[in-house]
Amino acid sequence: MRPAASRRSLLAALALGLLPRGLGAQVPGGATGPAPAAAEWRVGAIYPLTGSAGLLGDESFRGLEMAVEERNAAGGLLSRPIRLLRADAPDEAAAVAETRRLMGQERAAFLFGSYSSPVSFAATQLSDAQGIPFFELCAIADGIMERGFRNVFRTCPQASDFARVAARAVAEVLPPLLELPRSALRVGLLHEDGLYGNSLAELQVARLREANIQVAERIGYPARSADLTPAVQRLREASVNVLLHAANQNDVILLFRNLREAGWRPRMIIGSGAGYSLSDTARSVGPSMDGVMDIGFTQFAISDRIAPGNAAFAEAYKRRYGSDPRCGLSLANHFGAHVAFDAIQRAGSAEKEKLRAAMLATDLAKGATPTGWGAAFDERGQNTRACPWLMQWQDGRLVTIHPEVAAVAKPRARLGTD
Repeated sequence: MRPAASRRSLLAALALGLLPRGLGAQVPGGATGPAPAAAEWRVGAIYPLTGSAGLLGDESFRGLEMAVEERNAAGGLLSRPIRLLRADAPDEAAAVAETRRLMGQERAAFLFGSYSSPVSFAATQLSDAQGIPFFELCAIADGIMERGFRNVFRTCPQASDFARVAARAVAEVLPPLLELPRSALRVGLLHEDGLYGNSLAELQVARLREANIQVAERIGYPARSADLTPAVQRLREASVNVLLHAANQNDVILLFRNLREAGWRPRMIIGSGAGYSLSDTARSVGPSMDGVMDIGFTQFAISDRIAPGNAAFAEAYKRRYGSDPRCGLSLANHFGAHVAFDAIQRAGSAEKEKLRAAMLATDLAKGATPTGWGAAFDERGQNTRACPWLMQWQDGRLVTIHPEVAAVAKPRARLGTD
């Protein structure tokens, strides 16, 4: 059995996000406020902050930034303040260069990232070779955790979890909703052809076939495509009535423009997080986004029974940045950072074997945090208690619709209000 102290300390750490901004914990000497000057923890943060994934990367970074500020306000990590070193890695080459810089010139004790699966794949290869702990908070490709690394830990769900939820949505939620038997569903897969899109599509195909769902078409395309009209035509010719799309923001906007130009759309579109989770995407697409489903990280319309403190995190975010969260990536990164900080605190240092033992001893039940996730790590370093949810854009909000324990709204059958 895992120690109860682990659960109590982690819950206390996560509760820091619910404190009013500027309210710190007691520090030595009886004063309140930031940790006293001491040898600082130098911590690297590797995200795509520019380029096509820049908005999603920046939203991810904000969650980590909030967690660092909260930890410092509460006395720091092992009584030492945390200094966050931000690195922009829009692609694999930049990830390699920035990881080397952070580990070498900047002397980072450990690293966080990355939103982007290719960025994470490259950065973790280097960090593990140097024995530097890397906490992956939001990149989902399964392959990141399948290389036998001992110093890489992922706190978020993986692509196979997304594929499982997609198959369940198509097989169980859509038939009664669309009033179609399973045998009449013709699923099309559209995805960018990088590590994220390809790995997710392969897993989706496997899970759909296990559920006896027909995959009518699968189309990969370059991430920087300027026109998806040929793909739309192929989907139409294949009589696709359910489309699964894995893409960043620009590709989502492009797809809906091309669907409108073609005068056609399927009965349902289901995104896989990323661009489909962003409020900026919904505003850009407009009424056509209403009814679109999304499988992704925890958002901000979810049952309090499963995600206590969710609304309080959104309020803390708004106080910090002056606007509502753009998507749930900030929350996922905030959660993962506190899990990591708690493990380091229990380990008493960032020494890799002590830290690995502390991470693997983490025991947090599902339904105890604002994400609704728990935390328990397998030998690969993968959190086995994190899961994506099925959500839907309804009246300009992304609301949780499945499973029932987390849902705050019923699914709607109509796609688009235009």
